[in-house]
Amino acid sequence: MPAETAAVLAPAFKALGDPVRLQLMSMIASAEGGEACVCDLTPAFDLTGPTISHHLKTLREAGLVDAERRGTWVYYRARPAILRQLAALLSVEPIPAA
Repeated sequence: MPAETAAVLAPAFKALGDPVRLQLMSMIASAEGGEACVCDLTPAFDLTGPTISHHLKTLREAGLVDAERRGTWVYYRARPAILRQLAALLSVEPIPAA
């Protein structure tokens, strides 16, 4: 893996290292219609709104999600390209038998 690719992917892995952010990412990536409203994400946790917002900001800054404000709510979408890169890095190719 080139150093440039590692520099892009490392913050994404770091962001996913937190259990709340990992759950949020899972919820967003599997949301019906491909996006999730913060209004639907927040009730799933026993955390304050500002804490959830902080975690979502971390996911955004790591390049894992995009956000779009609509009125008073923000909707989040997973960024498929970076998720594919992460998945490819974690995929193990079987070693052919000799």
